[in-house]
Amino acid sequence: MDLDEKWPARWTTTWKFGHSPVAIPVRGLDQVSIGRSVPVRRFTWRTDQFHRPGLEYLMATDRHHGFESYEEECLLLVSDFAAGLVEALSQPFRLRFFAEGKAITHTPDFLLVTDSGVFLIDVRPAGQIKAEDALKFAAAAEAALSAGWRYGVVVGWRQHVLTNVDALSAERRPLPDVLGIQAQLQEAAAQAPLPYGELVERCCLPAIGRAHAIHLLWNRHLGVDLSVPFGNASLIRLAPQQRHRRLER
Repeated sequence: MDLDEKWPARWTTTWKFGHSPVAIPVRGLDQVSIGRSVPVRRFTWRTDQFHRPGLEYLMATDRHHGFESYEEECLLLVSDFAAGLVEALSQPFRLRFFAEGKAITHTPDFLLVTDSGVFLIDVRPAGQIKAEDALKFAAAAEAALSAGWRYGVVVGWRQHVLTNVDALSAERRPLPDVLGIQAQLQEAAAQAPLPYGELVERCCLPAIGRAHAIHLLWNRHLGVDLSVPFGNASLIRLAPQQRHRRLER
């Protein structure tokens, strides 16, 4: 890559605000009004295409976001589960950079705004990263660093991680609790950590309690170790902030 002292001015990004494309040098990325932008290119659907695009609804933003593959859809779902997501932008901008005197373009997959910072992310399965892809990812990393963002390439997931998050996402939407089951679950978990199967047996209707326990786990009112497969034996705890609130009462 051509990284002389003037590269942040020579490398440019193209954003779209409404229908109008706007060119912004890399040195000005930290001044971009991210929330006003739209995807820099359109998502298309055809019967003969090999990838699988679509729209994923995120609770954190209360709207649908485009993706171009199953792997990108998984990233959106996991991002929605991760605490602190504020905004998610698909295909946020087109980067134009220089390597060996040649201009090259690259469109990163996602820009995620979180409570802990901004993340620029590309998604590519590990076995599909070619030399030209690695060059584009390295350029995106330099641009992100210049803007004060973090950058990463998602190359895959442990299977049980996706299974766990997908299971919890089934109850991520608002769930009416006319029987007060969520309070029963939290009271039981406040006494001591309990296996999931035993915890739901502590409420008046265990079958309904399972759905409410999943809802509480998604929303961080209950906690569980998701580094291993989730099931009846998974130990459920009251989330630290919920325990703190109960001690204050």
